[in-house]
Amino acid sequence: MYLEISNPMDYHVALYIRLSKEDESEGPSESVTNQKSLLEDFVKKNRLSVYDTYIDDGWSGTNFDRPDFQRMIGDIEAKKVNMVITKDLSRLGRDYIMTGHYMERYFPEKRVRYISLLDGIDTGVESSANDITPFRAIMNDMYAKDISKKIKSVKRDKQRKGQFIGGKPMYGYKMHPTEKNKIIIDEEVAPIVRRIFAMALSGVSCRQIATTLNEEGVLTPAVYCGWNMGRKGPYAGLWSSERISEMLQNETYIGNMVQGRTVKISYKSKKCLRQARENWVVVEGTHEPLIDAEIFRKVQMLVNSRKRTKSRTYDFLLRGLIFCHECGYPLAVINRKNAAGEERLFFICRTYQRFTKAGVCTCHSIKEKTVTDAVLAKVREVCEAYLDPAKLLPIAKEAISNADKASCAEAEIQSLHSKIDSLTANLDKMYMDKLSGILSDDDFQRIYLKAKAQRSQLENQLKTLEQEKEAPVSKDDRAKELVQRFLESVPTNRELLFSLIERVELSEDKQIFIKFRFRQLNEMA
Repeated sequence: MYLEISNPMDYHVALYIRLSKEDESEGPSESVTNQKSLLEDFVKKNRLSVYDTYIDDGWSGTNFDRPDFQRMIGDIEAKKVNMVITKDLSRLGRDYIMTGHYMERYFPEKRVRYISLLDGIDTGVESSANDITPFRAIMNDMYAKDISKKIKSVKRDKQRKGQFIGGKPMYGYKMHPTEKNKIIIDEEVAPIVRRIFAMALSGVSCRQIATTLNEEGVLTPAVYCGWNMGRKGPYAGLWSSERISEMLQNETYIGNMVQGRTVKISYKSKKCLRQARENWVVVEGTHEPLIDAEIFRKVQMLVNSRKRTKSRTYDFLLRGLIFCHECGYPLAVINRKNAAGEERLFFICRTYQRFTKAGVCTCHSIKEKTVTDAVLAKVREVCEAYLDPAKLLPIAKEAISNADKASCAEAEIQSLHSKIDSLTANLDKMYMDKLSGILSDDDFQRIYLKAKAQRSQLENQLKTLEQEKEAPVSKDDRAKELVQRFLESVPTNRELLFSLIERVELSEDKQIFIKFRFRQLNEMA
């Protein structure tokens, strides 16, 4: 099926193995062990050197953030690997767009040879199997979509039957030790849940309940259950009023199974969207209640009575750009009236606002207009300085110099490509001479290693030149264009402001830090 790999010593091989959960039902042929055995037999037959074996067990082919796949990509970037071998194309991935990206662009650009054993794909040779690779990728993608639909249907059916299919039960419950898809009361934390409802029934607000639990050092549901909290912020591991409110309104505590509150946007994405309440799957009386139904009803009445009208959304120039310098989270904007009864917008740290007594951040209170005026003044100052001829001259000279270098570099790149191709052809010929007995083993090793070292040196030179060529020198022109437009526009143009600024940070001592999207502007700041 394959042409003999004429120069096996040139390759450092990555054996990539993937097994998803849906593949487990398809028999032993899809097992990790059998995949590994098949790949190793091919490697041994062709006298290839394996750099490492990369295994993603239990990962979907539509997800390219697999840990060992990314580790393999890292080794390719570090030039430790220049050949990737999989059992078939579906092991590489089932997303035809991403699979095509790696097959058609990434591997060729990185000079990585890709072989798919059962599909007959080998990018190192001309083959009809390579021509139909895009169609195979589409079929693999369609298979993944079909499997996703079937799994979703099975899960929905179990939900309607009142079976628990989530990862971890609601705080206060745990999985039944023997019965699958059934939950029971977790007596270790059940008293905390009952106490939360009792405090709410006595009139204590959600924020006050959260503050009390934080002061007492009570473990949050996430910490207690060992849930992945994602990006750790200053309030990681703290109770919040939102969490308390969610618990107080959850029918799970009165014995009803509540599922389907979120849904994945696509079989290719982990991102979930919250569903409207009418789309939830609620089945009554599926497990032992933790809270009495009457208490739950009274708490709902109290919570609903304290609900305010929907908070106002304020439109201000720095919306989406302003962050707290200390904790890194977005600043909130609130409305306050002055002595004359006039409304004024103020920035305040959202972390401080939610966890006032936890001491995780400070207030940062300052008028929105004060910050906005200061930011606009600073941006204008930087833009005017950037277009100042005296300051612009060094930048212009640098751009001209870069353009001249790029012209010379292009000719050198072409020359290096020719030299590398010539050395590769010589290496192939040497290997065939060795096989035919024209070259002795000692002569082959001596000449081969010398030629290979020369080629490696040329490849490093080529990489350096290509990186310099790909440097975004055109950003100078883009920055200049946006700066000119900003100076000529009204100061309330949010589109232009977003084009120039990445983020604005406000410190507790009222200092303003602006990070521009262009290196040249940051140097002027």
